[in-house]
Amino acid sequence: MNDKLYIVSTPIGNYQDITLRALEVLRSVNFIICEEFKEARRLLSQYQIDKELVTLNEHNENESVDEILPRLTKGESAALISDCGTPLFSDPGHLLLDLCLSHKIQVVPVPGASSLLTAIMASGLHLEKFYYYGWLSPKKEERQKELAKLRHLKEAIIFLDTPYRLKSLLSDAAKIFSKTTPAVLAYELTSSNEKFYRGSIDEVLKTAESKNLKGEFVLVVDNRGR
Repeated sequence: MNDKLYIVSTPIGNYQDITLRALEVLRSVNFIICEEFKEARRLLSQYQIDKELVTLNEHNENESVDEILPRLTKGESAALISDCGTPLFSDPGHLLLDLCLSHKIQVVPVPGASSLLTAIMASGLHLEKFYYYGWLSPKKEERQKELAKLRHLKEAIIFLDTPYRLKSLLSDAAKIFSKTTPAVLAYELTSSNEKFYRGSIDEVLKTAESKNLKGEFVLVVDNRGR
């Protein structure tokens, strides 16, 4: 396993959704690169894995890469994980990946859980293709401008955001697309609180407001206009 960076997918809610290969890699590498110590320790404790942790996040990426890269070039191996799900997808780590590739360090993906694909699987929308937009601007005016541009895209559009912006995202989407545009809210995927809320954007918004939803989510807006 020497001289390798493993990009390891971890569960998004249910700890049983980790692969055997992921467990083998996490137990075998010299150290694990994580976003936050607390989340990583909670995850690893589920599998009785005790391993050196090095943080790499949006606040310390440059400094962490300066520490990590020399260790990899000297023959150590590491696993990169995110707080949950598939790393490098709306997550930090791209600088490390680029430098590993430029230094001829082997990069090995270890696939697994993805909130995006999990949401699509059970959306009921029969999607053969979709447009992944991801995170909108946290600023209301900028977010509305982004949605106004996307309104003309006749595709199913996938959004991610923080739990506390769920209702504002749905509210803006209802105004800019239309209240009757179909949508699916995949909420707290794979956890004991998992729910799929299907209907018009306005119906999903009313549900989010009445239930005061504040969990992790994936929002699918079906703007195909069939």
